[in-house]
Amino acid sequence: MYALIALGYTLVYGILLMINFAHSELFMSGAFVGLGMITMLTNADFIARVSWLSWLAPAQQFFTSGTLGLIVLFAIVFLVAMVAVGIMGVVIERVAYRPLRHAPRLAPLISAVGVSIFLQNAVLLWISSSQLPFPDLLHNAQAFQVAGVSISVLKVVIVASAIGLMIALDTYVSRTRMGKAMRATSQDREAAGLMGIDINLAIMLAFFIGPALGAVAGIFSGMYYGSIVFNMGFLPGMKAFTAAVIGGIGNLRGAMLGGFVLGIVESLASGYISTGYKDVIAFAVLILVLIFRPGGLLGESVVEKV
Repeated sequence: MYALIALGYTLVYGILLMINFAHSELFMSGAFVGLGMITMLTNADFIARVSWLSWLAPAQQFFTSGTLGLIVLFAIVFLVAMVAVGIMGVVIERVAYRPLRHAPRLAPLISAVGVSIFLQNAVLLWISSSQLPFPDLLHNAQAFQVAGVSISVLKVVIVASAIGLMIALDTYVSRTRMGKAMRATSQDREAAGLMGIDINLAIMLAFFIGPALGAVAGIFSGMYYGSIVFNMGFLPGMKAFTAAVIGGIGNLRGAMLGGFVLGIVESLASGYISTGYKDVIAFAVLILVLIFRPGGLLGESVVEKV
């Protein structure tokens, strides 16, 4: 999950050299959109209370009765959440960041913090301040046994999805015309503009893809922990930012590597020491990386000319 969220941080930083602190709230928004879609597609009581959704009643049985229905349900929930949160990211860029693109760096950072607080409070006031239960759609799946260790299907799905999305994103950025435009924009915006690249479109695309991946992570987080709440994005967001820095912020593969490294370190710390120390150890790793390799594990050393 850290890796998916970290990709959003690193995409925006790579192009605009700014930290999108509202990204953790987009992760939270993805979880709420996902919960809304699951409730609408599987909860008979909810449909009975909302008359204009009565046409969904026949489809409910399909979604809750078999593997094919579950796969289609998964696809709809994730697709809707990714598109909805991706559009939110684009709107945030257009409203809160683009007018400050040429302002001093502190201005967009403050704007990002403001957007983060706005989204948190919007969900708190509009939906609920309480924790809401999140259904685990894979609760009937049998766990795997590997070398005496039980691994749940959900964990396998999360890791496989993270790797698959990272490969798809890496291929898109390195092979497609629009991906190359994004890379050119990240290297030199003015030069890219002079070469005919639509800079605004490249930046909007980054703000769509990053939040969309964050939405996937938000849904998986809800399924994994069993509940969601309006401020659920803060700590995972900070850790994902940590993961991006550990891997080398601005580097997609580095963000992915940092996410996996941080997740493994946390798991080992929880298993061998205590779950209470996992956050301390995670940020201790960040400090060590910054001391010995400031650019991150896959970051490039920048030579300053005097």
